[in-house]
Amino acid sequence: MSEIVQPKSVGRPKAGESPVALEEILSAALRAFARHGYDGVSVRTLQRELGVSHNLINQRFGSKQGLWRAAVDWAFGNLVAELGALLDPTLEDPLDQLHHVISRFVEFSGGHPELLALMNIEGASDTDRLDYIYDTYVTKVFQPIGQLTDHLVATGRIRPIPLRTLHFLIAHGGAAPFSLAPLARRFDPVDPLLRTQIRKHAQLVADLVIEGLRMR
Repeated sequence: MSEIVQPKSVGRPKAGESPVALEEILSAALRAFARHGYDGVSVRTLQRELGVSHNLINQRFGSKQGLWRAAVDWAFGNLVAELGALLDPTLEDPLDQLHHVISRFVEFSGGHPELLALMNIEGASDTDRLDYIYDTYVTKVFQPIGQLTDHLVATGRIRPIPLRTLHFLIAHGGAAPFSLAPLARRFDPVDPLLRTQIRKHAQLVADLVIEGLRMR
């Protein structure tokens, strides 16, 4: 449920007050970090764009680092929760399940292109922030997928594939048109961020990956 802090008087909110939903703050912060990188984000500018009091973010999140972590937890936590519900080997054929998970990952990325944009920035530097994202979220998403592919390899259903290769094929390959939408539009003027285009692209990516891995 959205956390709303209502102003007590008309005019500029007092320190610690905000007419903005918590999700709106986190969403704006995530977009800013994904666009400008951690060092390029000014908390003061972000607060001015949101129309909140000058020290609200520091009071609520403690620091820019606290805001970054809260935005990452909010965004990646949703991804982990959604994909975790799909990784149940009792639900369907393991190969069909792998197809479903790949498709859903790409489709989720299409609805949240700032996630890959953030990873493109954070993944380029060896920092504590990258360690936090990888240890807290990337492993939670891809280790179960790796266990699923190991099972499929052991039963002769697919050819072996390193988890790193699979990750980059799906995340930084399959989902790339969403974070690089202007480039994607150079190839095809149809907006890659349209819901119908996201779903169509996600299914095609999953089809290609599965057929490339399938043992004949």
